[in-house]
Amino acid sequence: MSDSPAPHETDDFVPEDDAVIGRALRRSAIALVVILGAVLAVVLLKGSDETQETVHDKDAGSIEDFAANAEQEAPRVLFTDVSLASGIDFEHEDGAQGDKLLPETMGGGAAFLDYDGDGDQDLLFVNGANWPEDGGNAPGNRLFENDGSGHFTDVSASSGLAGSSYGMGVAVGDYDGDGQVDVFTTGVGFNHLYRNEGGTFRDVTEAAGVAGEADQWTTSAGFFDADGDGDLDLFVCRYVTWSRAIDEQLAFTNNGIDRVYGSPKNYGGTHSSLYRNEGDGSFTDVSEEAGIPILNEATGVATGKALGVVFVDVDSDGDTDLMVANDTVQNFLFLNSGTGIFEEVGSRRGVGFNSDGNATGAMGIDVADYRDDGCLGICIGNFANEMSSLYVAPPGKTYFSDDAIGEGIGSPSRQKLSFGLFFFDYDLDGRLDLLQVNGHLEETIHEMQPSQEYLQTPQLFWNAGPNARSRYRVVAEEETGDLGHKLAGRGSAYADVDQDGDLDVVVVQVGRRPLLLRNDQDLGHHWLRVRLVGQAPNTAALGAWVELRSAGRTLRRLVSATKSYLSQSELPVTFGLGAEDSIESLRVIWPDGTLQEVPVPTSLDRELVVRRQE
Repeated sequence: MSDSPAPHETDDFVPEDDAVIGRALRRSAIALVVILGAVLAVVLLKGSDETQETVHDKDAGSIEDFAANAEQEAPRVLFTDVSLASGIDFEHEDGAQGDKLLPETMGGGAAFLDYDGDGDQDLLFVNGANWPEDGGNAPGNRLFENDGSGHFTDVSASSGLAGSSYGMGVAVGDYDGDGQVDVFTTGVGFNHLYRNEGGTFRDVTEAAGVAGEADQWTTSAGFFDADGDGDLDLFVCRYVTWSRAIDEQLAFTNNGIDRVYGSPKNYGGTHSSLYRNEGDGSFTDVSEEAGIPILNEATGVATGKALGVVFVDVDSDGDTDLMVANDTVQNFLFLNSGTGIFEEVGSRRGVGFNSDGNATGAMGIDVADYRDDGCLGICIGNFANEMSSLYVAPPGKTYFSDDAIGEGIGSPSRQKLSFGLFFFDYDLDGRLDLLQVNGHLEETIHEMQPSQEYLQTPQLFWNAGPNARSRYRVVAEEETGDLGHKLAGRGSAYADVDQDGDLDVVVVQVGRRPLLLRNDQDLGHHWLRVRLVGQAPNTAALGAWVELRSAGRTLRRLVSATKSYLSQSELPVTFGLGAEDSIESLRVIWPDGTLQEVPVPTSLDRELVVRRQE
């Protein structure tokens, strides 16, 4: 999150924004001319040599393919809001009473999880509360059980997950290796760990040692194997140093009278936390010894203001690294030594700052091989008047460049304030598309900045493939159904809730009801979903890669629930196959590096369960 305007600041940045956009477009145009010139020169040189063998590069594509694909349009896929019809009657409580306290506008998250082990995706919403000064009423989290067809029943009261705190984020994972998914929630004040005991949950926070501190503010979190011992450790993002007293003392305003939500730049930084799983139900805070606290070299104070995190083996050395999206300060890339000791290298490896060398208001984050060529892409949603970042590294490399403009995401995302963000194949054509969920912080922002609105439409970016002028294109709002509505978007996640093969979406709004958006694509594309069953203690095989080869193309999907903002998506991975009705090979790279070839299924359009071989 970037600055909310203060009294001495200029509120309307539109002329400067236009100038920046103009410079970006000019640079893009020059780069395109140079690239086309180089392509033409290569073609002429090849044509002058009659003995030159004709080479067809499937990734680069011929000039004819380039021109043909450049004219392709995104298929029409409508998303339908089925929230109330499906039984989802949740409404987020932000506690706002006009005092403009920063946590009120940051929203909450949601998680898709199979809490009862019946094979379908249930849905959990993390709720806020009223402040103690306003009565302290906490309506509690809400858990909705899926009947398998996408209809939900509220089981919050009997689940044990309701809680009674000002919640924000959620992480899901089988931390005790018993085959049942457990739940961890974050927020303002103490965290909570709930152990799944067969479809009902018990709060084991105190015994597990993961409560944190009463004066902390935690946001996103996730389970992963930090030290390579097989069980799931826990990383918890901490945001700014905040209290109601600090907020009221800062007294943010735009007109000298009315309060507004303040900028995180005016709050101190904090350290995120890494908890090591001891294998006996308890955790130990190993943040210091693991290298997680990062200090400002000039001031010696805590730097981090973490809102999002993803886990992935960035340098292909067999252990899991982690990337943290920080708000208004540099992002962190922690490379894992293999023993759970991390080195922060974000600024040196190109992901600390944007392409102009500036820190951004970074929030939602996801990682994927979205090009299907082994290149790792990390996408981060940023504040209004900041393009989203798309950091890309070649296979096996850890040096990234921000390719947001060239890939078609940069300019369209600039006017939006993005929170939830994730890669997913919404049209089942085999290419990973991108969804950004947007919404401003301040209800009256349009009065201060005419180019901005509080309610903003999500942005669905269609992946047009490697031969297009730009890989990603924004799908017109009117072509997306109820996804095209203006929202106060915050957390978001995806899952196939009705078991029809395509991916549905949930969008959480701050202080409003969420949208459960059913994917109504009817393109006739084939698909295959793969659900992994690993060996205890990592029974869900978090950190595994699944690779599918079809029509000469290799698709890779990472098994990880942690992505987006404050939220968790389903664990089964979905491969869209387009018109292809067969696959050539399927294999799993398990978290410990073991390669398992999976017999090619004889039928598609179904879920395949793959168990770890002994």
